[in-house]
Amino acid sequence: MFDSSRIRKSALHSVLAALVSGTFAAAHAEITVLVNPGDQGEQSRTSVLASWKSAVEQGLRKQRVADFAVSPISPFDMTADLSAVRARVPDVVVGPSHLVGSAVRYGYTPVVMVDKPSRAVLVTMIPSDIDSFEQSSGKRLGLPEQDSLVTYLIRGEATAANTTLKRQFSSIYQTRFQDALLICLQLRRCDVVGVERVVFDRWVAAGNPVKVIMESREAPGMSVAVKDDLKVNIDGLRSAIAEAMPGIVGAKPAAVTRDNFTYVSTLGYFTPRALANAKVVDAKSVASLLQAKQGRYIDTRNNAEFNEGHVPGATLIPYVEKSSKDPDFNAAVDEFNVARLGPDKGALLIFGCNGPECWKSHKASIAAIKAGYTNVAWFRGGVPEWRSAGLPIEVGDPLVANP
Repeated sequence: MFDSSRIRKSALHSVLAALVSGTFAAAHAEITVLVNPGDQGEQSRTSVLASWKSAVEQGLRKQRVADFAVSPISPFDMTADLSAVRARVPDVVVGPSHLVGSAVRYGYTPVVMVDKPSRAVLVTMIPSDIDSFEQSSGKRLGLPEQDSLVTYLIRGEATAANTTLKRQFSSIYQTRFQDALLICLQLRRCDVVGVERVVFDRWVAAGNPVKVIMESREAPGMSVAVKDDLKVNIDGLRSAIAEAMPGIVGAKPAAVTRDNFTYVSTLGYFTPRALANAKVVDAKSVASLLQAKQGRYIDTRNNAEFNEGHVPGATLIPYVEKSSKDPDFNAAVDEFNVARLGPDKGALLIFGCNGPECWKSHKASIAAIKAGYTNVAWFRGGVPEWRSAGLPIEVGDPLVANP
């Protein structure tokens, strides 16, 4: 898997240790490359790994990078790879979109991707009376492994629907191979399964009576990203890898930017799209309410964020968040002084923070509802949406809510 002639004898012990742990890496390599083949279309992971390894090696050699190591994880461990990316261990990352999307969040730049996007679908048998995600409540779910792209996308879509997989389904069966999930459906051990769209299309082409009840948005296919501060000619590397892809990887390259990963890189962090017993409002509605003095805007961010810019007239009541960013969060570990919302439980309160991926306003809205406030509005888009709408921003010290 690597050229041992490059390894200094003094580093042999550490290399052997890496081999034992399943990580192939050349000690003291100037550039490390992490390749995770994912589970694209149930192709051989070893074959996909070898192809991408060769394409990246060719690209690095054309940039005259003499000292590098390609480091696959064996067995292919997405959890470990995600952790390595968050710690900015590899210099170059090759993998499915949720791995590269995570890299983009932590200081990497995407350079090239395959021209075929990925989608996850929830599938059931055609005789089934399940026709939507909502109707799958209480049913048995089948999924690929925990950190596969399919599972990631479906889990994120469940969160966006204000639920969790554990809450939505009575049981969850997981397997390494997506085609095994068709058998799970046929044997009636699973009522619904999650697979890639290309896998579903193959099942249909083979005459299997299956149907889609939910589909995720498009996510990029296999992609390559490099550290923002990597000392290599990024444009040259991009061109060299793209040139190698058709012949080595068997896929056409496509141009890519950070925007391609917005959906997949934030999906697991996004707040739900709706909130029980609260009205979800947009920037235009918030502006109208505040102009008519029909509501009080509660900014749940911290003091520094507030001072950088806030909705005019907003009151700062920070939500100190320690709980997880999901619908099953534990409010007991958070801090939010609902008493500062005031004694009038019927007054309109508008909660906002830093956009759909900010959970503070979502959690504060729930806290207010549980405390008996009956007129709660949740501005899910928060300050980013307010800015995008071209509405005025105030800066400076917060208005202090009465204790």
